[in-house]
Amino acid sequence: MQLGIFNKLTINRLTLVGAFLEDIQGNEVLLPKKYLTDAMQIDSEVNVFIMKDSENRIVATTETPHLLLGGFAYLRIAEINPFGAFADWGLDKDLFIPFREQIYKLFIDEKYLFVLKYDHETDRLFGSMKVKKSFDFCDEELTGLEVDLLICEQTELGINVIVNNKYSGLIYTQDFNKPLERGERSKGYVTKVREDGKLDVRFEPTTFEKYDMATEDLLEKLRKEKVLFLTDRSNPEDIREQLGMSKKTFKQAVGKLYRHRKINLLTDRIEFIEN
Repeated sequence: MQLGIFNKLTINRLTLVGAFLEDIQGNEVLLPKKYLTDAMQIDSEVNVFIMKDSENRIVATTETPHLLLGGFAYLRIAEINPFGAFADWGLDKDLFIPFREQIYKLFIDEKYLFVLKYDHETDRLFGSMKVKKSFDFCDEELTGLEVDLLICEQTELGINVIVNNKYSGLIYTQDFNKPLERGERSKGYVTKVREDGKLDVRFEPTTFEKYDMATEDLLEKLRKEKVLFLTDRSNPEDIREQLGMSKKTFKQAVGKLYRHRKINLLTDRIEFIEN
């Protein structure tokens, strides 16, 4: 079982203190009595978050924290002591923020951006303010897709956002006209995946008419032929011979048409959708 995420476990035995849950390797963890419901019986499967209690024992909870392992959230500082800071993350035990993971001085009751990490040496979860090191490099074709946003700090260029809880993004100043609060969650649309793996984002979707020439060419060919016996597994030479474009460009164009419900994707072909 993994700390910091939800695990599907099976109730192995019921005791006065709660239910002992078991994973497929036979490891056990206690789900305290206060989280039990009448529906929970021996052999029932339950979805629980795994953490450690104040005595450093692994424990399960049915409560949902404000962030999962590798995820980001703005958390309120509940306590500061000689060992570090502690943030309220929605569970009984506050999240520990070691001094080495703080990038500036923290104050009680103020909210700051954290990422949830796991220390393999101590087998503990902790919060870190060093969020930039935790962003993934985006190599997905997300252009035009709706995404989840976490609003972060404002810069000279615009508002920094975290996209789909893993990518760094930016909404340019000219692309929003409403007050935005740090920690607010919203929906947005990717307008560009940059070479550095970061994303340009807007709140409004990009219209189909703004798509590139390759997409328009593919759509026009499908309007005429109705079916193309090409897929993302096709030989690059076959794609180039039929369409005059690279396989990468073909896949991007297909993705855009599919997201806008212009085509059906089958195992051996693409079909045009008649409006």
